[in-house]
Amino acid sequence: MPLLAADIGNSHTVLGLVERGEVGAEWRISTDDRRSADEWAVLLRGLLGDRLDDVDGIAVCSTVPAVLHEWREMLPRHFPDVTAVVVEPGLRTGVPILMDNPREVGSDRIINALAALTEFGGPAIVVDFGGTATTFDVVNAAGQYVGGAIAPGIEISLEALGRRGAQLRKVELARPRTVIAKNTVEALQSGLVFGVAAQVEGIVARMIDELGADPEDVRVIATGYLADLVVDECRCFTDRAPWLTLRGLELVFERNA
Repeated sequence: MPLLAADIGNSHTVLGLVERGEVGAEWRISTDDRRSADEWAVLLRGLLGDRLDDVDGIAVCSTVPAVLHEWREMLPRHFPDVTAVVVEPGLRTGVPILMDNPREVGSDRIINALAALTEFGGPAIVVDFGGTATTFDVVNAAGQYVGGAIAPGIEISLEALGRRGAQLRKVELARPRTVIAKNTVEALQSGLVFGVAAQVEGIVARMIDELGADPEDVRVIATGYLADLVVDECRCFTDRAPWLTLRGLELVFERNA
């Protein structure tokens, strides 16, 4: 029986039916913090249809408190017979968090760390390409979450350029033909795609240095819905795991349900 995993980010929500590490179906929708609990329930029933009858558990993590509040109301009201796990501080993950304040670390980041350790082992660096933020999360050889970094996401960077640049406009997120662009559209694309790629390679290299690890021993994992735009431009990645967070939600569900 599959688990319904929900990864609620600032820009998008990813839903997936996960069973034994395999994602059988997935959906990506915009995150709207104005949706009520009843609206979320209607949306889920519309997307899943008859598949919802086969779901025997729900696991959810969110970086948006207002949306998480509505999910907390929705789950017992609309799905009272389905076991639900909401990822929050204090939940058992099995990953020690070596941070100044472990409770302030985003739940999705800890979920990614857990999935990376389970699937690939440590030391590992997870780079999650979201629209609002690109996050870097590091686990050491002992299986401890030791910290990370947060950079502006590709979509939010593009939107900022469009708002603040008098002669700039929003363009399609796509790889340009060359780094040295011949028009404004491709110049924007070049700066975003190759700029993010260079940023990722630089940060990952510095993280590996700080870990004191042999670069050959560190798994560098790309995830997030915008990863495909950049990952081929980077030489640092060893693995792609598009559904890493959903897999992590399944692991947390198994430990806490």
